[in-house]
Amino acid sequence: MNEMEILKRLKKEYPNVRGTALNYSNPLELLIATILSAQTTDKRVNMVTKGLFKKYKNARDYARADIKELQEMIKSVNFYKNKAKYIKEGCRIIDERYNGNVPDSMEELIKLPGVSRKTANVVLSNAFRKDEGIVVDTHVIRLSKRLGLTKENDRNKIEQDLMKKFPKEEWFDLANLLIVHGRQICKAKNPDCENCVLKDICPYYKEMKKKT
Repeated sequence: MNEMEILKRLKKEYPNVRGTALNYSNPLELLIATILSAQTTDKRVNMVTKGLFKKYKNARDYARADIKELQEMIKSVNFYKNKAKYIKEGCRIIDERYNGNVPDSMEELIKLPGVSRKTANVVLSNAFRKDEGIVVDTHVIRLSKRLGLTKENDRNKIEQDLMKKFPKEEWFDLANLLIVHGRQICKAKNPDCENCVLKDICPYYKEMKKKT
């Protein structure tokens, strides 16, 4: 399969996709929004962060926040108690160790509480325009397997497979295009295969046709 053909078709289908759907105005806001987005829709996170970003302006504000108050503000997202702890503790580290600035390397970001490679990749690629890896969320996992780009189940191994198959300068677009295609067409349940621009080169579609 020509992996670049997948990318070419998706770019043509979604010409205006340019990054995360999370709302933010600086790296700290994006980091917090991405932590909140685990197991929660971007739409819900954007509703929550609207008030959150008005109240807390910098890492020190979050570090000094009353944990109960912080929990109350984010309680409509899943696992809000854990996420409140991650944000408060992570911002304390950012304030004390990084002079209030979000670190801009994978190595430093993944040391922060609640920050996985996926979270770090979102922040690095969107806020700092650094491609140290590929954002692998549930959509990217599902589409990578359906399109035959990987046979792995582990998120980090899937990322490694994608990094080998696509040039570094395409990593940012690849993740965002797979995510939007996953949301609109290649859904977990009832994917709209007949209206998919990739159906003729998709192993999953071929398998489905055999069964019908």
